[in-house]
Amino acid sequence: MKRPQTQDRLIPGRLPRRPLPFRLAPGPEATAALAGRLGLTGLTGLSFAGTLQPAGRDDWRLEGRLEAVVTQPCVVTLDPVVTAIAEPVTRRYVAGLAAPAEAETEMPPDDSVEPLPREIDLAAVMAEALDLALPLYPRSPAAMAAAAAGAEAGDAAPAPGPDAAPGGDTRRPFAGLADLLSRPGRKDG
Repeated sequence: MKRPQTQDRLIPGRLPRRPLPFRLAPGPEATAALAGRLGLTGLTGLSFAGTLQPAGRDDWRLEGRLEAVVTQPCVVTLDPVVTAIAEPVTRRYVAGLAAPAEAETEMPPDDSVEPLPREIDLAAVMAEALDLALPLYPRSPAAMAAAAAGAEAGDAAPAPGPDAAPGGDTRRPFAGLADLLSRPGRKDG
């Protein structure tokens, strides 16, 4: 049984060969579910709008814009970090393009090219684009200020590790290398 085509799931074989505008603005339940999947503490203003248009005889091109305001915990302090996201999204769906056979493959020169699927799931494209646009290491203003103050003062450096230079200077890890290399009895090889 064939599923009917909906606003966010498009079947290319059933589409007229003309530009098709789209706009997704998920409701509160769908937005909360996506926020949970992505590990966000907040997600508002989520929208994805653009056009799916024919490209050549059988291919399609999706061009859109993703907008959202996300809240994530700071990686240092766990304070909430709010980020406004406004990203262009482009996908080229190419008929006859084989999907990579191996789990680990090289990144293609154009990462917007994908095999033409039986169904284009606009909600999935939106979720993937949002996931890729998220800051990897969100930092609160307090965490950034503390890091900047520590770098300026130099006295907020972490405790020396096993690879620290003599005297515990962590800013010059190879400071004692010349001394070690010049010691008598050292064998090259």
